[in-house]
Order: sequence, then structure tokens, then C-alpha cells
Amino acid sequence: MAGKSKNLVGQRFGHLTVLEKTPERFCGYVVWRCRCDCGQETLANTKYLQRGTTTDCGCISKNSSRGRNTAADLTGQQFGHLTVQSRAESRRGHMYWNCRCDCGNTKIVSSHSLKSGKATSCGCENLWMHHMKDDLAGQRFGRLVALAPTKEKSKKSSVYWHCRCDCGREVEVTRDALLSGTQKSCGCLRREVQDGIRDRLTRVDGTCIEWLEKRKYRSDNTSGFRGVNRTARGGYRVNIGFKGRRFYLGRYKTFDEAVQARLEAEELIHGGFVKSYRQWNEKAQADAAWAEQNPLVFEVVKEKDGLHVVSSV
Repeated sequence: MAGKSKNLVGQRFGHLTVLEKTPERFCGYVVWRCRCDCGQETLANTKYLQRGTTTDCGCISKNSSRGRNTAADLTGQQFGHLTVQSRAESRRGHMYWNCRCDCGNTKIVSSHSLKSGKATSCGCENLWMHHMKDDLAGQRFGRLVALAPTKEKSKKSSVYWHCRCDCGREVEVTRDALLSGTQKSCGCLRREVQDGIRDRLTRVDGTCIEWLEKRKYRSDNTSGFRGVNRTARGGYRVNIGFKGRRFYLGRYKTFDEAVQARLEAEELIHGGFVKSYRQWNEKAQADAAWAEQNPLVFEVVKEKDGLHVVSSV
């Protein structure tokens, strides 16, 4: 069965003696390192050894079905980054060679691929050239200047580039992120934007006025409407938050009833708070002394008959 083999070490197959098992696989079979009677070493897989397809390192001349001699010995020759080390087992009438790449990896390559220039490396050169076809060194991407590529790649095989940000920090960013504009700084630009947004927001007692004015429907609960959650027994439970507190508004049989209760509470609490703040702020802008003596008060009190608002405005 492909991928499984008995221990062939010491066994002879034609002119070959098996020396050791290698971690390589070819066509799903274990590859063995063998010594030919001529003294050369070669690699052959279990299938071709046991079937007699490979019986020597290639030193013995054989005639093909077309009456021609086998291909010339390529051992020692170099093709691009590949150096031929020994002959490998033939496959479907084509001769293959064991090659070592300049990067240190080994690969089995056909004579045709070597001679035609189709194969010039184990694949490392093609992968590197694919990512390095556009030299990014010295180019600017937002606040980042690409300095040099690294040997690291992302899960999507995008090369990481070592970059310097205008703020002075150095970071590594993928080539894809630079070219797509996904990342334009070491992170300082995002922090500045976030700080700028925070500076422009109006917060009173930890509550953001702008958020209340522009609140939207949310889908992070079981019903799809903010503050309305479906219960395990059916029906809907309604809550509303304000100044870090959560107020329970009750349980309702239908979704429409629950949404209506939530909207009424929003109008009373959120809407009332925004309206009170705007009125108070208008007076405070005109008279700072008055603002100090009359701070804004807007509190929600829960009583037996429901929620009530206590306000200074």
C-alpha cells in the first residue's frame, strides 16, 4: 500500500543494495538510499525496487522502446540553483534525477524539466520572486517607509517588510498590507484618530451625548433590538442602561410590546437627558458662574410604578 513499506535495508535489487530509509516520499512510496555495484549512490522508492523498475544507478546502458540509448548522465551538472547528485527511478519512460538546491533542499526533477529550464530551483526561488517582483525598499506607504524584506511570511504567504514609521518606531508589515493601504503606520495614526474622536465627544457622568443622539439598532442580543432579549420560556425581557446602571423594564409576551416599552424608556431617559443637557449647556455657555452654582442633575429613580427622572432643568 502506498506510503507503507517493510524494512528493505540490506536487501539487494539488481545491482542496488539498500543502505537506509529516507524521510522523502515519491509517488506516495518510501524513498531509500541505495549503493550501486559501481560504487555510486542513488535514491529509489519501494515500488520501483520491488517491481524491478530500478535495478542500478543508471550506469548500465539500457535501450528504450524506441531503440535509443537512455539520456546522457547529468550527474554533477548544474541547472540554475539545482545541482544534479544522482539518478532517480524513471517514471513513465522519463528519466528523473536527484538534485540539491542552493538553499539546501533536495528535489527529484525530470531530465526534460532540467534541460528546458522549466526547473531551476526547489521552488524557493519562484516563491521569493513572486513576492519580491516589486522591490518596495525605500517606498513610502502612509507614514511607513519600507526598509528591507524579512524571511518571515504571513499565513497567506505575504512577505513581512521591516519598516520605519515617521514617529521613529520600526515595525514589520506584510507586503499585502502595505500595497493595499491596510496599514499606514506603526499604530500611532490609529491612536491619534481615536484620541481625536474621544476629544470631540461630550461625556457627562460617563455618558456620551453623541452616542445617545445617534444610537442605532443593535444585533448583539437574542432579538435584534437593543435592550430586548428573548427568554428561554418565550416572551421578551427588556432592560435599559444609563450612567453605568441597568434598569429592568419588565417582561412582555410579544416583540412589539417589548420594543414599544424600550422606546418609551429611551425617550424618557436618554432623550430627556440629552434635552436637559442641551438646555443646561446653553445657559452655562452664557454664564459660567451660574453653571458652577447650578450643576446639571439628571438621575433615574426606580419606584413601584416604574422609572422616574429627577432633573435640575
